Amino acid sequence: MKSPAETLKKEQKALLARFLAGRESAFPARNAEILDEYFRESFAQSRVGPRLRLARNPCALVALGGYGRKELCLRSDVDLLVLFEGRVPAEAKELVQELLYPLWDLGLEVGHAVRSTRECLSMATRDFEVLTSLTDARFLCGLPAVCSALLEEVYEKILRRRSGRFVAWHAEKSRTRHERYGDSSFLLEPDLKEGLGGLRDYHVLLWVLRARGRVRSVEDLEGLGILSQDEFQGLAEAVAFLWDVRNRLHALAGRKCDRLYFEHQVRIAESMGFRRHKGQRGVERFLAVLHGHLEFIKRLHLAFLDRAAPSSRWPGFRPRTRIRGLVAGRRGLEFEDPELIASDPSLLFKIFEQSGRLGIPLSLEARRIVRGSLSLVDDALRRSQGTGAALRRIVSGAADVTLLLGEMFHTGLLAAVLPELRGIVHRIQYDEYHHYPVHTHLVQTLQNIKDLKGLEAAPWDPLGSSILADISDPEPLYWAALLHDVGKQGSGRNHAERGARIARGILRRVGLPEDRAELAVFLVREHLLLVHTATQRDLGDEKVIVQCARQIRSVEALRMLYLLTVADCRATGPRAWNEWTSVLLRELFHKVLHVLERGELATTAAVEIVERKRRILLAQQADLSHEERSALFEQMSTRYLLQTPPEEILRHLDLYRRLGERLFVLDYRTGPAEDLRTLTLCARDRPGLFSKTAGVLTLNGFNILSAQIHTWRNQIALDLFHVKAPPDPLFEQERLARVESDLQAVLEGSLSLKEELGRKWAQIGPTRFRPLPDGADRIVLDNHTSDFFTVIEVTTRDEPGLLYRLTDALYRAGLDIRVARIATKADQALDVFYVREVEGGKVEGENRIRAIHAALESAIAVPRTTNEGPLDSTFM
Repeated sequence: MKSPAETLKKEQKALLARFLAGRESAFPARNAEILDEYFRESFAQSRVGPRLRLARNPCALVALGGYGRKELCLRSDVDLLVLFEGRVPAEAKELVQELLYPLWDLGLEVGHAVRSTRECLSMATRDFEVLTSLTDARFLCGLPAVCSALLEEVYEKILRRRSGRFVAWHAEKSRTRHERYGDSSFLLEPDLKEGLGGLRDYHVLLWVLRARGRVRSVEDLEGLGILSQDEFQGLAEAVAFLWDVRNRLHALAGRKCDRLYFEHQVRIAESMGFRRHKGQRGVERFLAVLHGHLEFIKRLHLAFLDRAAPSSRWPGFRPRTRIRGLVAGRRGLEFEDPELIASDPSLLFKIFEQSGRLGIPLSLEARRIVRGSLSLVDDALRRSQGTGAALRRIVSGAADVTLLLGEMFHTGLLAAVLPELRGIVHRIQYDEYHHYPVHTHLVQTLQNIKDLKGLEAAPWDPLGSSILADISDPEPLYWAALLHDVGKQGSGRNHAERGARIARGILRRVGLPEDRAELAVFLVREHLLLVHTATQRDLGDEKVIVQCARQIRSVEALRMLYLLTVADCRATGPRAWNEWTSVLLRELFHKVLHVLERGELATTAAVEIVERKRRILLAQQADLSHEERSALFEQMSTRYLLQTPPEEILRHLDLYRRLGERLFVLDYRTGPAEDLRTLTLCARDRPGLFSKTAGVLTLNGFNILSAQIHTWRNQIALDLFHVKAPPDPLFEQERLARVESDLQAVLEGSLSLKEELGRKWAQIGPTRFRPLPDGADRIVLDNHTSDFFTVIEVTTRDEPGLLYRLTDALYRAGLDIRVARIATKADQALDVFYVREVEGGKVEGENRIRAIHAALESAIAVPRTTNEGPLDSTFM
């Protein structure tokens, strides 16, 4: 006969196998029931039990926590209370050992407590953590009366009397938890348990409602009318989906892990049956469903916590709404008489308009009414002038659009009145670059622009506030912010062009004047122009600036496009916006503005610039004779003189004088921003100099953002690298010294850069990568963008040593690199090189282009590994 522990192990393994095969939909409850049987059998067969003499020492085994709620996920802790009615007898310790040792041997995490009823009540009175755990208590075996008597005391004498403080404690604890773990309904690596919208928020909802004396079980939420039938069904589906994902995550990770990291998402999506459909990858469809469920739990949690917690929002008065049929109650804006909506559906929009004006959210009941009234939104209502005017007032007038438009999306009203938005609700872009689902990203972009209003200078963009203040009518900008990514529904690459067509139809329907609508459409179509130009093109190239100015055409459009670009980057995620991107965008903005205000750059203007710099430099170089100064100036190319400020040229001349017979000299300084550094290398030009320098910087942990390569006519190379400041400034100079010594050794031939980089990556170990979509690797050779250079664009996985491999491949292919732009989008690198043949001229000829293409393909074709494990039952 098998022992209870052997039976438990066998049944849990079989349960997990059924679950992973898709044949067990209630894993947590069934897992708890299997453990229940273990405790009942073990207690019945106990050798210690008879010595306890239950008649004299009444006791019960009680499940707590997730086990008590019958939510026992894979690798969850098993919390057990051994409860005695009176004093705890000495034999209790032996009973615990008899019950729990076999579970510990099986590798289960078991937490236990042995207490009397009096001790439990005393601790619950003092400690809300203990009180919370007792509200989840569930009788397992022993004497039921012992458990029921404790719970009766807990609910009637403790929880009811302390409900206000208990709810306030949970509200504050939830706020702290959300600050730590983030909003899971937004994050692309959400915490399934502790984040806002996670399972813990569902638990808090139950605890708060229990404290208010309204529920004892989950079923009471519907049975007592606390949730509507649809809400209860939605909550049940959301919680079941999260349990499913969480259990698969624990199986895949081989440990407790509630953060859904990128590396696991594809495997879990596949195991749950999500496949590619209508151009959307299976993992993106999976994440869209997941975020929808997280959003649902989040909204319910916040609504009920706000209702249950003591409210001080509007003590003693009700703000006036000025709209017949709407009132402001203690729980938010409400419909005075829901039946009025049938005769006046515009109330659906007016309540949100008033919410934005007064800063008061809709009550839970009002949200229910909006969701239940969506059938009233027909074509006639969508096309009515009143609806368009209301939407325009909401978009332009509300200062805080995050909650307002977020609630309009959540209730379904915004997608009902603008059906073109349905395809982007909870739509996910599967990369580490985009931080939010598309609809949330659009709202956040608009909020970023609104946040600039009234500020002297936003800390994240010193130009933005003053530019916004110069725009007399920002409505086209607001609508462009809300619609700029609307084209991301469906398949195909050019979402901006597709989005412009969709936006034009929406803006005509809401009644935006034709000229303002066309400006907004232009902003949607060109919303990537500035950031792509700034990060992927040579801003010292006159042709690039002129082409950009011709495309934008007006100062007003440039100002709006700049603000949209900055707001879009910041709303995309923390990896899309940094100080370097900000510096590049400001430089591009000022250069294009100069062209638009004063006319296109001309050759005569360039001659004047060069001559002015010549006079400045010759006047300041007093330590050289006039002949020496003139001779040095003649060595500098026109391109170098046009792009380089006089003060930098003076520093370069100083480096040149210091060079002497050395292989190279370095200059390292802070700028052009506080967390950026500029490293300048002055050396006699030699084949592969740039590639080797880039490799040495990579070897020593410097993150290269951009590079500019100048060669004087006397073969003096000036390579400028813009790099990210090291995380630890204490060792910055030490790291720079290693760069200098390593570069010396590499140029002398005593250090193999390839071998050193190989050793470095071997020490780091395999890197976790997420699968890139098909066609993510891209190599483009462009002979049209620049008049003098071939522009090579390489898009691929961002990996350690990539820049060195690419530049080394270009050097070995006989190309001279003059400009490098390293634009990294989280897990993707977009590296752009301005090159020409060593003999001069662009790269031409089909065979030559194919050879360079093949060399670059070889450089990026490295093994891409992950450490994902299989989804199977061996993890139990």
